[in-house]
Amino acid sequence: MRHLRAQKAGNQKPWKLEELKAGLENFYTKHGRYPTAPEVDADPYLPSARTIERKFDGVIGLRKKLGLDTQSDMRKGAHSSKRASTINDRAHRVEQEVYTYLLKLFGKQFVHREYFFLDDKRTRADFFVYDSSSGFCVDVFYPSDRRNLIGCLNSKLAKYQGPQMNQYPVIFLQMNKELDQTILDSVIENKKNKLLPGHTLLSHESFMDFCAKRKPLRVG
Repeated sequence: MRHLRAQKAGNQKPWKLEELKAGLENFYTKHGRYPTAPEVDADPYLPSARTIERKFDGVIGLRKKLGLDTQSDMRKGAHSSKRASTINDRAHRVEQEVYTYLLKLFGKQFVHREYFFLDDKRTRADFFVYDSSSGFCVDVFYPSDRRNLIGCLNSKLAKYQGPQMNQYPVIFLQMNKELDQTILDSVIENKKNKLLPGHTLLSHESFMDFCAKRKPLRVG
């Protein structure tokens, strides 16, 4: 756990193999399996899936490099491959939907996609929007159900702990329209680990209401 704490504290040095192994084993201990690419992105103890893809040819390549089990690959088989593709396509689609909406409301020059808080290329939000109140962050995800919502939210809360990540309001935007704001509010009310000041969990509809109340910056 020493390596996990070091990364969470905001170590900006390149990831070491022992740190990556600790992150994967931490996920395995909690879930009984290794993470998929979308789960890697949501995990505070691992770099981005893009980084792993670039350096190790994906999560399986990294596990092979570390000498970890590569046989229990959830992505193997036609059904699993189709499921992973569906999840990735959906993630891209909902993120693009949010991006298009923000551009229309605030303007292209004021919407930053994949906003990095630090130079470590890991401490990032999906979007940062500049507005008349200085701005806000948006972290988008699509949980499959209420239970998955809680797991995703816990991972995101673990990431948004340092002061660099909380300089601005943070919106955790869940895009499954079957989970309305009343369900989200119930989850927050019953959580032992409460959201930090400035953190908000919103449905898509509530997010649109939130944005409608923010004043865009004007050029000139």
